[in-house]
Parts: sequence; structure tokens; C-alpha cells
Amino acid sequence: MTSKPRPVPTADGHHVVIGDRRWRATDPSVPEAAGARLRVHLMAARRAVAAARRAQDLQAERAARARVQAAKVALGERGTPWWEQSADARRARWSDGLAALDAQQEAQHDSP
Repeated sequence: MTSKPRPVPTADGHHVVIGDRRWRATDPSVPEAAGARLRVHLMAARRAVAAARRAQDLQAERAARARVQAAKVALGERGTPWWEQSADARRARWSDGLAALDAQQEAQHDSP
């Protein structure tokens, strides 16, 4: 099995190039363990979007898209550019985002 080539970062490191498109890079200050957990939340939310679309459940789709947004913001891929934020603001962005996503996941598992 061959793996996909790694995205090519721009010279300033703010973006990666995938195909012919430029995407905002993940904030490099996000610790690896937190980044991995955020990516798990992101991929689960993306699967939830797909499932909600298949079920034609607009409410579930909106909720899943909000989780995608929260994960992307926490990773620094959306929202205020991470290179324009202070170290404290960057830390708060990913730690608060991760805490909120963890709490949402707990609430989903606790509900009947």
C-alpha cells in the first residue's frame, strides 16, 4: 500500500499546497497529542456530516458541521490566522476547542 505524498508547505509555513490548492496549515504550536485528538474529532464530525446528509437530517448535519468548524478553528486552520495570535491566544484556542469537543462527545455518549 502506498501512502499519499505529504503536503508541500509554503515558504512562510502558513499554508500547505495540496494539488493546486493552498490550504491554511495546522498551527505548529498545537502539541502532538492534542492535535491527534482534534483530528479524531474532526474526522468523526466529517463522518457525521456524511451520515446526516444520507439520512437527510438537517439538524444533525448542522450539528456535525459545527463540530467540523470547532475542530478546524482549534487546529488553527480556520478563524483568526494563528501567526497573528499571541502564544497565549494560540494555546487558549486549541485547549478551549479541545475541551468543548471532548464535552460534546461526553454529552453524546451520556444521552439515551
